[in-house]
Amino acid sequence: MITLKEEKLIVAGFGGQGVLLIGRLLAYAGMIENKHVTWIPSYGPEMRGGTANCTVVISNNEIGSPITSIPDSVIVMNQPSLDKFEPIVKEKGLLIVNSEMITRKPKRKDLDIVEIPINKIARNIGNEKVANMVALGAYIDKKQIVKKESIYKAMKKMLPERHQHLIPLNKKAINEGIKFLMKK
Repeated sequence: MITLKEEKLIVAGFGGQGVLLIGRLLAYAGMIENKHVTWIPSYGPEMRGGTANCTVVISNNEIGSPITSIPDSVIVMNQPSLDKFEPIVKEKGLLIVNSEMITRKPKRKDLDIVEIPINKIARNIGNEKVANMVALGAYIDKKQIVKKESIYKAMKKMLPERHQHLIPLNKKAINEGIKFLMKK
């Protein structure tokens, strides 16, 4: 685990892709690890199918502002999100791209770009609804901001009882996201 100073992340996609859940899990995992965190959701008028994004800041120190105009990292789950957020990622920042939902390659050459067929990986493990967890797995492996085990604890605490049976599938999706990066 690298020493964290502060990580500013934006996760973006269509409503229903689980982008807000990625942010909530990261924030909760950060709290489990006694870090300072903020999580701010933003979504269009239609939750499912409209645009959704969230900003997460995780830090060892107090956080000056919960919003960012220049994120360290961005996870984009669809084309409109790539178009909107690619230009603002900080130089040498991380851009994780759901290559199945994006129709063009990222334009910037000054970023660490990770293109992953997120939806395909999720389908291959049995449920496309866990695509967000594939993306989360790739992110936590790449950035080492929080431990995978803290994400698992956050899931157990955050998911309602009626969704607890999905935790093993979500864990599998996270691990598949990690495995994809290991193959690269």
